[in-house]
Amino acid sequence: MRRSSGDPIADRRFLYAQSAATDGDWRAAAELLEQVLEVASDWPPAWLALGQARERLGEREGAGQAYRAAVALDPADELGAGPRLARLGMQPLAALPQSYVRALFDDYAPRYARHVREALAYRGPELIDAALEKSAPGRRYALALDLGCGDGLMGAALRPCAEILVGVDLSAGMVELARERGVYDKLARQDIRAFLEQGPAASADLVVAADVLPYFGDLRALFAAIAHALCSRGIFVLTAELLDGEEYAIGEALRFAHSGAYLSECATEAGLGKPGLQRAVLRREKGHDAPGWVALFEKTS
Repeated sequence: MRRSSGDPIADRRFLYAQSAATDGDWRAAAELLEQVLEVASDWPPAWLALGQARERLGEREGAGQAYRAAVALDPADELGAGPRLARLGMQPLAALPQSYVRALFDDYAPRYARHVREALAYRGPELIDAALEKSAPGRRYALALDLGCGDGLMGAALRPCAEILVGVDLSAGMVELARERGVYDKLARQDIRAFLEQGPAASADLVVAADVLPYFGDLRALFAAIAHALCSRGIFVLTAELLDGEEYAIGEALRFAHSGAYLSECATEAGLGKPGLQRAVLRREKGHDAPGWVALFEKTS
C-alpha cells in the first residue's frame, strides 16, 4: 500500500488530519482529508481516513461513500474498508479480507506478545488446554494442527501433548516469531482453509483454532475443511467471541462474534459432532471482560 500520496502538500495535510483525529476534532480531520483528496483522489488511505472521520461525525452515508471509494482503489482491501462497510450494514461479508489480516498481523508482530498477554490479558491457550484435559485427560495426539498459530503462544501449550505439531498462519511476521519460539515441527505461511483443503484427509487427530474465528463470519466452509483434515474421533477445539441471538455479526473492532447455536449448526453440518460449549472470558477489551466461547468437538466418523 502506498505510504505517500505522491504530493508533499497532500501528505502534510494528511498528517494534520491524523493529528486532528487523535485530538478528537473529527470535523477538522474530515475537512483536511477532503482537501487531500482534491489533489490525490486515487489514494486509498485518505478515503479510508475520511470514512472514519465521517463515521465519527454520524455521517453514515458519507462514510459509506468514502469506504466504497477506498475499496474501488484497493480491491484486495488491505486497509479493511470492506469490513467497515459490513459493520455499517452496507454490504455482506463472509470473512475478513486476507490482505487486510496479513497486513494487520505483519504490523502487529513486533508488539504482539506483550500486548495480548499484558494489555489484553488473553487466556485462550489456558482455556483450550483445560478443555482438552477435561475431555481426555493425559491424551497424546499423533498430529496436532495449530490454525492461526501467531507467535506460537498456543503451540507452546500444545507441545507437551503433541507428537508432531504443525502451525499455520497467514502472516509472515507471525510465522517468523513462531519459528523463533521453536515449538513446532513444521510451519506453513498460508491461508488456513486452503492449507486444510489441500492437505491429506483424515490425517490429524487434533485441530486447534485459538482466536481464529473472529476473522471469519460464515464458518461452514472452514468447518468442512477442518472435518476433512480430522481423522475419526479426532478433536477440534476453538475459542470464539460470544454473540447472543444471530448467527454472526461484525463488531466495532472489526472482529466477528458467533452464536452458540450457529457454532453447533455448522459443526453438525460438517460432521464434527455436537460440541461441548462453555462460556468464558477470553480477554480484556477496553477495561472490560470480553465474553466468548470455548467449544470442543469430536468428529463422529
